[in-house]
Amino acid sequence: MRRRTLVGSGLGIGGLAVFAYRAAPELWRRVAEDVRRPVERVARKPRLSAWPQRGLHAAWIGHSTVVIGIDGFTIVTDPVFSTRIGLNFGPVTLGIKRLVEPAMPLAELPSPDLILLSHAHMDHFDLPSLRRLESRGATVVTASNTSDLLRVSRYGAVRELRWGEAARVGPATVRALEVRHWGARIRSDTYRSYNGYVIEAGRYRVLFGGDTAYTDLFRQVRSSKAVDLAIMPIGAYDPWIRAHCSPEQALLMANHAGAEFVLPVHHRTFELSREPLAEPMERLLRAAGSDQQRICIRDFGQEFHSS
Repeated sequence: MRRRTLVGSGLGIGGLAVFAYRAAPELWRRVAEDVRRPVERVARKPRLSAWPQRGLHAAWIGHSTVVIGIDGFTIVTDPVFSTRIGLNFGPVTLGIKRLVEPAMPLAELPSPDLILLSHAHMDHFDLPSLRRLESRGATVVTASNTSDLLRVSRYGAVRELRWGEAARVGPATVRALEVRHWGARIRSDTYRSYNGYVIEAGRYRVLFGGDTAYTDLFRQVRSSKAVDLAIMPIGAYDPWIRAHCSPEQALLMANHAGAEFVLPVHHRTFELSREPLAEPMERLLRAAGSDQQRICIRDFGQEFHSS
């Protein structure tokens, strides 16, 4: 999905540019710096069409976007397929440019049964991507006080969940978890909430950690039924450790939840922080030690399968 960048002058665009620069000069500086930088191509693309209709399957598309298949039921988390994330002014987006393209174009994504949104930050709640996913066959589950950002009538259903609440969507039960983050899309809308989720469908339990700093709340997920797959954020911790966990903390929280496999997300896709791009995965693998096989996906487009 390609969108024009707000870098020109003129009456309308110039006025928006002046406003944006005054509101967020650091963001504007980054836009100006990377306007000519190409987006890196991915080395592999997932073959979702080859997934069996039985079992648990997942593919990392980029950032926090993961496609999950559970016995033929398709879920996509925090879908972000745009070249830029940020403020949308019609066909123009002012914001941060991707470092790496999505592992597959949105046009090739199977129509999801469930769209799972953790919170309204622009790198998780991308309006252009969500508008292209509008379908009467799709249900959206999102955090409380965020559905006003969506064109609700264009989906089959939109459900807001508060912490501890659950919704049934097809064969899946989705329960919202409290995490340690914040939900404001812009500085003033601090009333918006933010979630992690546990998905239970058939034999499988999947944890989607959303965006979070370290918290021991993931201990509440552990039960007699194991978590088959934990999708955990591992990047943007330097200097934002109060809002984003370190790789070691991500693994610890997955352990608290009793997860068998860990799928790391929220790294290498956008430049959101100061740590080197390769560092989050390197630290995660070191933390896993002799259990590195638990880190089931390590690169864009890779797939995980469990029968």
